[in-house]
Amino acid sequence: MAIELLADRPGRAGLRESRAWPARLAVLAAMWFLVVLPLFGSEADRKVLVRDITQIEGVRDNQLVGYGLVIGLNRTGDTQQTYFTVQTLANSLARMGVQIAPGVVVVKDVAAVFVTATLPPFSRPGMKIDVTASAVGDAKSLAGGVLLLTALRAPNGQVYAVAQGPLVIGGYSEGGNGSSKSVNHMTVGRIAEGGVVERDAAVDLSRFKTVSLLLQNPDFTAARDVADAINKEFGKTVASALDSRRIDVDVAASGLTSVPVLISRVQNLSIGVHSPAKVVVNERTGTIVMGGDVRLSPVSVIHGSLTIDVMTSHVLVQPPPGSNGKPELLADTKVAVNDAPAQSIQMEEGANVDELIRGLHAIGATSRDIISILQAIKVAGGLQADLEVI
Repeated sequence: MAIELLADRPGRAGLRESRAWPARLAVLAAMWFLVVLPLFGSEADRKVLVRDITQIEGVRDNQLVGYGLVIGLNRTGDTQQTYFTVQTLANSLARMGVQIAPGVVVVKDVAAVFVTATLPPFSRPGMKIDVTASAVGDAKSLAGGVLLLTALRAPNGQVYAVAQGPLVIGGYSEGGNGSSKSVNHMTVGRIAEGGVVERDAAVDLSRFKTVSLLLQNPDFTAARDVADAINKEFGKTVASALDSRRIDVDVAASGLTSVPVLISRVQNLSIGVHSPAKVVVNERTGTIVMGGDVRLSPVSVIHGSLTIDVMTSHVLVQPPPGSNGKPELLADTKVAVNDAPAQSIQMEEGANVDELIRGLHAIGATSRDIISILQAIKVAGGLQADLEVI
């Protein structure tokens, strides 16, 4: 039995059994979907900092990648079939004065890897960054391995960092004689602060004449509000919204000589939130996410189901006594048809998400049914929101 809170007498709360709740919980468990409803307060009461919804144009991360070798593996490295690993090992030994023929080398303690890292903005030579090494051959595990010195390059081909060190694997693999147990991926390892920045990638903010703020989610109203908040802060027009994503701030007009101080002052301003009316549907998982501001026009939904079950069983029929017949295997097929009566709900003008979900619960719709219903309501013009299927 489900339990719900009872507060029918002032100053006292008790518990009582509810017979209606088990059915509701069963429906909720079968729905699989998530509904995001508005939090406390009106939209005007919800504030966000400018730093949380914008980024500075020109201040960004950069991706680095390199190719290297992981050594010291316990016979879990690449096999001889991965020819480029042996060739890379031969080239590395040749640079150290050791000449070998790649065709005759058999090693299982070495694995070829791609090394990736993210170069944060304002990186200076000597800074340390985290790196990730991923096997590219047929290695079984990188556990216990050490990454050899590897150059990390940007898309322009320049080396911005180098990486080296022992790998940390976030899992394990055990077993033998046909049975094994693996947790997480054993062919991907990470080296905390295993990379060292070698080239200056800092942006010179002193040359900025204009600081451009880029909204993470384009919106003309949000761009206007950000510009208005900046102008109100400085008491004059120093910012202007160019489009739905970009707001330019004039450094000279602000009266501040330090661009970092200007950016800090702007980023700590707050504006009201304008949540878009949007419904996001993931058909693969049956997940539905709706904004609380989604509204419905007058609409009626009729939902029914026709179920046809075909069951086939095989029966062994013995021949009559004294006959020369042989036993026969006969198929017994039964067809059951269940045509459930159609159920309907009606949404009045201005109905919200909560009312829609309650109505769909009442008619016993599954998550797949709700996805189809939402798409049909959108086509009929009853859903006043963007419907995005991912």
